[in-house]
Parts: sequence; structure tokens; C-alpha cells
Amino acid sequence: MKVAIALAAFLIALPVSARAQTPASNDGPVIVTSGEGVVKRAPDQAWVTIAAESRAKTPGDVQKLNADAMSAVMQKLKGLGLPAEAIQTSGYELRPEFDYANNRQTLRGYVARNAVEVRVDELPKLGQVLDVAVAAGATSVSGIRFDLKERANAEQTALQRAIADARTQAATAAQAAGMRVERILRIEVQREPTMPPPRPMMAMRAEMAVAAEPPIAPGELEVKVRVAMTSAVR
Repeated sequence: MKVAIALAAFLIALPVSARAQTPASNDGPVIVTSGEGVVKRAPDQAWVTIAAESRAKTPGDVQKLNADAMSAVMQKLKGLGLPAEAIQTSGYELRPEFDYANNRQTLRGYVARNAVEVRVDELPKLGQVLDVAVAAGATSVSGIRFDLKERANAEQTALQRAIADARTQAATAAQAAGMRVERILRIEVQREPTMPPPRPMMAMRAEMAVAAEPPIAPGELEVKVRVAMTSAVR
């Protein structure tokens, strides 16, 4: 009777979402635990968005100006040894601009903006990539984010640690209730988004004089995996 009361108290203390994971078909007592695995590594890859914006009186003129500007940027980037597949268009926009006066709008001209996402596989080159892009005619550099080339390996290691953590908690809880874990019935894996969000960074403009490569501090990445484990006990 004491064992049953102890186990019931443990289960009642669990969050509702965790208790809902208990299989209805299982006739014996179960323990639901959660585990977390974390792997910290220095990033070895980066993505950055580079854009060129142009203005002209007609759509044809602005498209040509913008195409010339972005072609110059991409040529300089490829000159740094970046492969063609590392540069991918992420957005293109062509829109009119208006002046407003006396409740009337007057067409001023057109704006074209072309943005590419650049993958940098050699982090020491990242500062040079930003510097060269702006010098070649890019009007903005933003949305930088860091990642791991072998993220899958880091996730596997984090998953192993999360499962080990959940198993340890299950064994501890069962022992405290005077029982033991008989087998694992279910494991639910919860991963963080594969690609980390962009980090805030300065937005460099073409009119800014770039005297030297901007300093870049990639820091450390954290790969985290959580699991919910349901174990049969007796």
C-alpha cells in the first residue's frame, strides 16, 4: 500500500502534458520523466544576407542598375573563393516610389532591391566577405547567423545525453517508490529549430566608409535536445 501511494504521488506531481503521454493500453504502473542533453561547440560556418538597392526613373533603368550592382558584388565574393552554390538569391523587389504633397501623389521613380544569402564555410573569411561586399556596391549587410557543419553529429550526442538523463531520473524515481524500471515504453524527442536564428549585428551601408574588416565574434553554439520518456515499473 505504501508503494502505491508513493508512486501515485509522483505521478500527480507531473505536468498534465507529461501524464497525458502515458499509454492507455499499459495495465501496470508507469513513470514519466523528462531529460535534457546539451552540446556546446564553437561554430565553423556562417550565413549572412547581402543586398543591393538601386533607384531610377523607369523600371528598365532601375533593373539594369541593380543587376549591375549585384553582379559586381557577386563577382567580388566569388573572387574570395566562395563556391557558386554558397551564394543564393533570397529576395528580389521592384516597386514604385511616390512623393506626396497637397493630397496628391507624384511618381518619383522606382526602387529595385536584390538580396542574396551567402554561406561562409571558413569563418576567418567572414569579416573579409562583409568588407568586400560593401566596397563592391552592397547597400546593406545583415542577418548574420552561425552554425555547425556537422550539426547532425552534435544533435545525436545531445540526444544520447537527454535519454541518459531521463533514464537516470526514471531509475531514481522508481527506487524512491520501492520499485525498479522494467522497460522503456515510449520516448518523445523535442529538438530545437535546426537553423539558429540570426544574431543582431550592425547594418552596414554603402555610404559608410569601411576602413577595415569588421570584427566578428562567433562565440559558442548550444545544441539542445529534450525527451519525454515513459517507463514501465514493477
